[in-house]
Amino acid sequence: MAETGPALVRGVSWTPAGPSLSLTADDGGARVPLQAGQWLRFSVLAGSGIPARYCLGYSSVQGPEESQHFPCPSGAAAERGYQCGACFARDDFRFMHDFHRSGIAPPGLKAYLAQPHWLYVATFADGTTKVGTASQRSKWSRLADQGAVVARYVAQAGDGSVVRVLEDAVSANLGLTQFVRGAGKFASLLQPRPAADVEEVNRAAAAVVREFLGTQALDGFGVVSEQWERSAIAAGVAEPSQRIAYPQELKAGTHGIRLDSLLGPYALVGVDGSGTAFLADLTALKGHKILFGDYAIDVPALQESLF
Repeated sequence: MAETGPALVRGVSWTPAGPSLSLTADDGGARVPLQAGQWLRFSVLAGSGIPARYCLGYSSVQGPEESQHFPCPSGAAAERGYQCGACFARDDFRFMHDFHRSGIAPPGLKAYLAQPHWLYVATFADGTTKVGTASQRSKWSRLADQGAVVARYVAQAGDGSVVRVLEDAVSANLGLTQFVRGAGKFASLLQPRPAADVEEVNRAAAAVVREFLGTQALDGFGVVSEQWERSAIAAGVAEPSQRIAYPQELKAGTHGIRLDSLLGPYALVGVDGSGTAFLADLTALKGHKILFGDYAIDVPALQESLF
């Protein structure tokens, strides 16, 4: 890629058309499409006077299909997660996770939550399985963003409140978690279970959830049986093969990586002068500013990590 000015990384995002690296630069937002065989060469700004993470800004929601992202007005450091306090207070999505209990949300977010929502059961590379929700708008991309290996939709609800009640009921009664840590997902992808095993774990869990949902006296939803289709570019990461963890932290230094496969933010990559397959977590770039240019991984550090 051509050398550019610094850009703030917002993360890897997915659409049915494929993954991209979302950026905020001085001239506005941008998405860099990601595909197999593509090289990413960049330097990460770090050191004195540079925060551990920059704030990624906030979002305003106008309706079921309309939302707008705004960069942090002050370019501040992140204070909680990936936001400063002021941007967190402006963010419409902060109301979303408690709306089914509080009923409190801005009008645009209420309209967003009024659209149909889906309840899914997702399984990751080590067999860890969770229950979760996705709006009609993000039905496919929600699972792609998370790095699911196999997933099934088990219910469709009329709105976001009903689907969150179902999610809480499944967690409370069946013990399925609603959250899987990124570190756990990454560790599982260093030695993923065979595809048939993960498929069977997910199939069995989804069947149990559907049976439970059939006993719920709640209006506004229906039990469904539909499998999520994973992107073809994710196969290399999801399926067992020889790989080791990328040997340098991505939040500093210079890097040159060839993308061979991508599952959520987890990439199977190659580097200059090595035939080794490395697993890298591109989440580490979120909240950092990078410069694209003719960069490569520090070879002495790479050699040291392999002995």
